[in-house]
Amino acid sequence: MKDKRLKQFKVLLVEDEENIAQLLKSALGEYFRSFLVASDGVEGFDIFTKISPDIIITDIMMPRETGLEMAKKIRAVSQNIPIIILSAFSEKEKLFGAIDVGVTKYFTKPYDPEDILEYILSIAPKLGEKIIQLPETYSFHKNSASLYKDKKYIPLSKKEVKLMELFLDAPDTILTYESIKDALWKDEVVSDERLRTFIKRFREKTSKSFIQTLKGIGYRLNGS
Repeated sequence: MKDKRLKQFKVLLVEDEENIAQLLKSALGEYFRSFLVASDGVEGFDIFTKISPDIIITDIMMPRETGLEMAKKIRAVSQNIPIIILSAFSEKEKLFGAIDVGVTKYFTKPYDPEDILEYILSIAPKLGEKIIQLPETYSFHKNSASLYKDKKYIPLSKKEVKLMELFLDAPDTILTYESIKDALWKDEVVSDERLRTFIKRFREKTSKSFIQTLKGIGYRLNGS
């Protein structure tokens, strides 16, 4: 089963049993834009705040912080993100607590990864177009990878789209010169001058303040 709609989504799996985590990642990971794994609720919430995943799949019983405790913290930040619970049959009474924290769906072990994938496919249309509002009346439409100013479309190259996604995937992070080079040009040797020219051309399409320079360090998006 393949569906290009899933390629726009980032999934966070929170599971302390490594063999189960790897099984699910192997079975599901290729369908999504990214599929990250955390080992407990503390690590899961930390990753959630850094990458803003589109879907969360979590076990209930884990060390340090349970899946339900993590889900409660996530719900305080985001009311709409789907949270899928994985539970053992013996934990069924704990699922009553899942209602209180707004869990979207639960699967009782043993479960078939295909069932989880089918469910995510069923809710994919409801996740809708993700529009991120930016300073200076700019907006970035994540599903279509398009930048607008006052609803006017701004054409971007593939590398410019990739840079926007890097900024938005880590909104509180300064992107260093080297991290941008590695992400946009991979194994190619790129000079600082070429990177500066690339940023200059991006600013010509937007504004001088759209991307801020932190001298000797890197760049960040205005307002991040």
